[in-house]
Amino acid sequence: MTLRQIASLAVLAVLAGVFLAVIPGHRGWFDVGVYYGTVQHWTHGGNIYDYQRPGTGYGFTYPPFAALCMLPMALVGWHTAIAIATTLNVLATGALLYWLVDPIARRQGWNRGFAFGLAAVAFAVLNPVRDTFSFGQINLLLMAMVFADCRRLSRGGRFAGVGIGLAAAVKLTPAVFIGYLVITRRYRAALVAVGSALGATLLGQAVAPGASHFFWHQALWDTSRVGNLGYISNQSLQGMLARLAPNSPSKAVWAAAVLLVLTVWAHRARRADRCGDQWTGFALTGLASCLVSPITWVHHLVWALPALLALADGGLKATQPARRRLLLGGSAAVYVVLTSGLVWLWKGPPSGLGGFLGANSYLLLTVALLVAVPVPAAVARRRPVAGTAAGRPRTVVLERPLPLVSRELARDLVSRGSRSPR
Repeated sequence: MTLRQIASLAVLAVLAGVFLAVIPGHRGWFDVGVYYGTVQHWTHGGNIYDYQRPGTGYGFTYPPFAALCMLPMALVGWHTAIAIATTLNVLATGALLYWLVDPIARRQGWNRGFAFGLAAVAFAVLNPVRDTFSFGQINLLLMAMVFADCRRLSRGGRFAGVGIGLAAAVKLTPAVFIGYLVITRRYRAALVAVGSALGATLLGQAVAPGASHFFWHQALWDTSRVGNLGYISNQSLQGMLARLAPNSPSKAVWAAAVLLVLTVWAHRARRADRCGDQWTGFALTGLASCLVSPITWVHHLVWALPALLALADGGLKATQPARRRLLLGGSAAVYVVLTSGLVWLWKGPPSGLGGFLGANSYLLLTVALLVAVPVPAAVARRRPVAGTAAGRPRTVVLERPLPLVSRELARDLVSRGSRSPR
C-alpha cells in the first residue's frame, strides 16, 4: 500500500470508530449475557431452558448442541467471555471479507490490502454488523462456517457440507443451505450436511436429553420465547404481516409469500450454479433464509451482506454504462439504508404508506436484492475431444455449463485436455 492509502484508511477507521462510539443503540452484550448465564445455570444443575436473563423474559433459544458448544464459557469470567465473543466475530469477519472481497480486488487490479481495509471499515458501520458485535451474536461465526463450505465445493473438497450441517445444528436458519445443495444436485454434500447436523443434534440429545425433548417438542414452536413477531427489529415476511395485522396475521398469506420467495430463490440459485457462480448461489440463499425465517432480527441480516457485495460486483463487471450506474448506485443506496438504522424510526405502530415502507425497509431491500443480484447468463463452453483429421483437438460446444464443476476446475480440465498426447 502507498503512504496515501495508509493515511486514508487511518482517517476512515477513526471516523468509523467515532460513528460507532456515538451512535445510539448499543446493546450491552445482551446475547452474550444470555449464553453466559445459561451455561452457568446449566453447569450448576439447572435446566438449559429454565434460565432467563435477570430483569427480562429472554432465555436460551437455540438447540442443546449450541449450549454444548458454548460450555467453555463456564470456565471464564464475564469480561473474558465478552472478549472471546468479540475476538471470534473479528476472526469470522476477516475470513468472510477475505473470501468475498479478495477475488474482486484481484480481478479489478486493486491493491488487495487497501481493498480489504476499505471493506472492513465499510462493513463495521453497517447496522446488522454493529448489532451483531454489540449483542455478541453468533451469526458471523455461522456465516464463516457456511461460506467455508462454499470454498470446499468450488475446490471439490471431500468434506463439503460439514460446515453447513454444524451451523444448522447450532441455529436452524442455516438449514436453508442444505436445500441449496439439494436443488443444485450436490447430493453428496447434502448428505454430509444432513449427517453432520444429525450427529451434532444426537450429541446434544445424549448430553442433555431432558432439554432436548423440551426444545424439539415445545420451545421450537413457541415463538414468544424469542420475542414479539411484530417488533420492528423482525424484518422477515412474518414480521411484516404481524405489523400489518397485529391481532391476526394470516398464516395462509405468510405460507404463500414463503412459497413465492423460495420459488424465485430456487430458480435464480440454480441458474447461478449452472454458470459456475457458487458465491452468488450462496448469497441468494442467505437472502432466502432471512425472508422465510419466522423471526429475522436486524442483526440476522448479516446473511444478506454477501448479496449486497454481489450486486456491487455486478456493477463493476457491467459493460454497459447505464447498467453499471444502476447496479453500483443501487448497491450504494442499499448500503446507506442498512447503515442508517432507518427502521428504528418506526418503533411505534406504523401508519400509512410511509410508515409501511419505513418499518419494513430492511425487508423490502432484502426482497429487492433477491431479484436484482446479477446472475450471469449461461455461456457455451468447449470441451476437447478426439482429434480431427488435421491432428488438432476437435471441440464440442456444451449448451449448458457442467453443474457440478467450478469455473476454475473446468478451465483446468480444458487445459489438460489440450495437452493430451495425440
